[in-house]
Amino acid sequence: MQFTKILAACAALIALALSTAAEAQTASGRNVRVVVPFPPGGTADILARVLGEQIGKTGGPTILVENRPGGGTVIATEQVSRAAPDGNTLLLMANSFVINAAVRASLPYDPLTSFEPVCLMVDSPQIMVVNATSPFKTLKDFIDAAKAKPGEMNYATVGPATTQHIAFEMFNRAAGIKLTYVPFGGGAPATTALVGGHVMAVLANPSEVMEQVRAGKLRAIAVASRERFAPLPDTPTVIEGGIKDFEATAWFGLVAPAKTPTDVIAAHITMFKNALNAPEVQAKLTPQGYRSIGVCGADFGAHIKRQHGEYGRVTKEAGIKVGD
Repeated sequence: MQFTKILAACAALIALALSTAAEAQTASGRNVRVVVPFPPGGTADILARVLGEQIGKTGGPTILVENRPGGGTVIATEQVSRAAPDGNTLLLMANSFVINAAVRASLPYDPLTSFEPVCLMVDSPQIMVVNATSPFKTLKDFIDAAKAKPGEMNYATVGPATTQHIAFEMFNRAAGIKLTYVPFGGGAPATTALVGGHVMAVLANPSEVMEQVRAGKLRAIAVASRERFAPLPDTPTVIEGGIKDFEATAWFGLVAPAKTPTDVIAAHITMFKNALNAPEVQAKLTPQGYRSIGVCGADFGAHIKRQHGEYGRVTKEAGIKVGD
């Protein structure tokens, strides 16, 4: 009887070891589905596919990119929150991951507890542009004009309740000005309206405005990152323009369902960081306006918590809610 118990215990230990080993192989031996809560062809979609291609080329698992737009990214985020915590399903998330918690009355998941942080992959500094024929040569010119005509000047960006909308509201408060917000369905339509002279300024991702800046149709007057943006070395930051500590970036990261094993998360971190740091990946991402970050695990979790608190504060002060 005692011998039988020993055999049973050994069998249980072997099964546990095999199970743990199988979990540890998830990130390197199976297909991994990356759910993107945005349409194909957008910033997040390009990032997912570039990383997936690199991982496949270097012997990793096949990365299956699944676009599930809709519901302000809530549909895809809920789907991943309910996926099996085995490392086979990840969410490529952005600022909206924490913005939704600030502007919606309720969510079918908790951004702080329903997921495990994998990596903050890249960010994209927001660019403030005006029409090339505009009298505003600098950020100070723009701010001075806005102070002289409260509420008469406007700005356009994607929205409402988006990264760019909230960032511009932060800018309004920091600069002590009042601008009228003109929402558009995307950064590209907002940029087109600016080129046509229908609005006075736009805050957008680099990929949405760089072509028009290079063509001489738009003028970049500020970059909303702490350091100057390499493709626009002569454009000052908002901080250099006199707005202390101002920063606004669109950032993109990967999270897994809560309770995904730590060794599986560790394997994903290694896999995606290696892909991100590959020279051929950098050559593709840099021209798109991405800056590589590669902050992972607990450090990425801390970033999510900080952003959650910051967006909650700003949206409350500005009275921003979905449907505004």
